Parts: sequence; C-alpha cells; structure tokens
Amino acid sequence: MTNEPSDLEVLAKSFASDKAPISFSNPTEPSQEDEARTVGATRTRADRWYRAVTTGAGLLTLILLVFIGTFLFIRSSEALDFAGWSFFTKTQWQPQGTPPQFGILAVMYWTIIIAFISLLIAIPLAIAIAMFLTDFAPRALRKPLMALVDLLAAIPSLIYGLWGLFVLQPLLVPFAGAVSRTFPGVPILRVDSPTYTSSAFVAGVIVSLMVLPITASVVREVFSQAPPGEREAALALGSTRWDMIRTVVLPFGRGGIIGGSMLGLGRALGETIAVALIISPIFTISPQVLKTGANSVAALIALKFGEASGLSLSALMAAGLALFILTLAVNFLASIVVSRSRSGAGVDI
Repeated sequence: MTNEPSDLEVLAKSFASDKAPISFSNPTEPSQEDEARTVGATRTRADRWYRAVTTGAGLLTLILLVFIGTFLFIRSSEALDFAGWSFFTKTQWQPQGTPPQFGILAVMYWTIIIAFISLLIAIPLAIAIAMFLTDFAPRALRKPLMALVDLLAAIPSLIYGLWGLFVLQPLLVPFAGAVSRTFPGVPILRVDSPTYTSSAFVAGVIVSLMVLPITASVVREVFSQAPPGEREAALALGSTRWDMIRTVVLPFGRGGIIGGSMLGLGRALGETIAVALIISPIFTISPQVLKTGANSVAALIALKFGEASGLSLSALMAAGLALFILTLAVNFLASIVVSRSRSGAGVDI
C-alpha cells in the first residue's frame, strides 16, 4: 500500500508554501478562447454594385416624394395664401369669379364617397377570389385564373370608363331605381328626382373593378402563406374546409386584408379618367349617392386643367396637394397596421 498524498494534503501544502496558490477557473466566466469573434464578410464587386443600386433606388423614391410635394406646395401657394383655411371648408369652385371663391370640401367629400363605395364592393369580392384560388380551385386552373385576375390591372382606365359609360351604366340605372323605391326611408338611397345616371354609385362600381385586381392579389398572396401545419392540424381535428379557413387563414391574413384594402383605397382616391367620364360634376354635399351628380379631386383636375391659368391653376395644384397628402397618410397608416399584424410582421408595403 503506497503512501501517496491526498488531494487535501497537496492543497494544504500549496497554501503553506511560498508559491502562489492553485487557481480554480470559474466555468461561468468565458476565457479568452471562448470570447465572441467578429466574422467579416468580403463583398465582391457585384455585391457592392447591387447594394449601391438598391440603396439608391430606395433613396430616389423618397427624393421623388419630397420633390413632388415641394412642387405642389410651391405652385399652390398663391391659392392657399388667397383662400387660407377656407380652402378646406368651402364647397364652391369659382376661382375665376368676382370675387374668386373656391374650396375642396365638396370635392373631397365625393372623392371619399366614391372610394368607399368601391371598397365596399371590391373587398368582399377580393377575399372570396383569394379564398377560392388558394383553397378551392383545382390545381390545373389556379395559375390561369391568377393570371386572368392580374390581367384586370393591365386594362387602361380609359377602357374601364368607356365600358362603364356605355355598357355597365345602363344596367345599373334600373337597379339603382329599384333600390331607391324599395328603401325610400334611407337617406343615402333616397332620390328626390328619378335621375340615376352619372352618380357616385355608378362611379364607385366602375372604380371597384379597377381596385379589385390589386386587392385580390395582395390578399391571395397572404392567404397562401398561412402556416400549413395549422391548416393540417385544424383539418385533423375534424374541421371542415370552411372552419379551417375561418379559424386559421382569415385570422392569419387579417393584416394582408387591411393592407390590400388600403392599397386599393389609394388607387380609388386617385382614379381620374374613368370617374371623369362617368360623373356629372357638382360642388354640393349630398347624402344621395344614387342621384345624378358627383365629383372627385382627380377628375376635377383633369376636367379643369386645360382651361386653367393664374389663380385657377394654383387652386388645382392646391387640390392636388390635398389629395397627395391624403394618399400618403392612407399608405402610412396601412404600413403601420400591416407591420403589427401576424401576417405582416416584418413586411413592408
């Protein structure tokens, strides 16, 4: 049996000796070997060019927005100085009168009414189209149907306006008359005189067809990204196809629905040619959307720009500035709502 010293004896001798005591490293403290090291990535020339081009494109967009806003503000300063805050509260539009009187309250009112009617029709149709293409359409028909829906966005607005004026409006006038006679007690559906052409309702239906492709495309893309695991889990628990869509797809795609609707709203607010061909311009505020007469900021600028000069031209520029600010506010609000939703987390629109 050997008389080897134990560990305690060795430790005691080390403290008793003049040598430094034995140090025990703390496993929780990182050593020099465990320290994080920065890994550098060497970018190639192609990567640097791509980074510069994409950064420049993003900055160019912001610069263009600033230039457009500055241009509209400078050109509209004469009308804004002349009218003051009454430009946003008056309904008359007589910049060449004596004295000049002009304001965009009525024009902005009809712009929002037409956009609201278009979204009221387009959003349910867009959601239905997106659900059909992602969950019900046969695989062989999905891509052709998607292409057909996307092609609706390529049709010029002039074609929509002519088709709505000569084909769709004669079909909508009897429908508007029947609705007005059936619900005479509803202020927005009542019509004092039986004239239903060139109304905000007809213009809203035409604009809804133009809003539908972009809204359906955004909603369809978001619905297709719903987690397949949650889809399969819902079906495995005995849910029907509709129950799965109601409990999984629709809650997941709420942000996409809002984002697509806001993008469609921006398109509807700025629609020009189709609305200008349909409406009969008025400068009064009325709740009767089925009655002849409506207006919009974009249509006003298109119809009055050719004969405008001096103060009248500056007033049109001021109307364009108001529409520009309204559209930017709508898109900014949409980006905030979408970024805070589950389907839009980390996604910019």
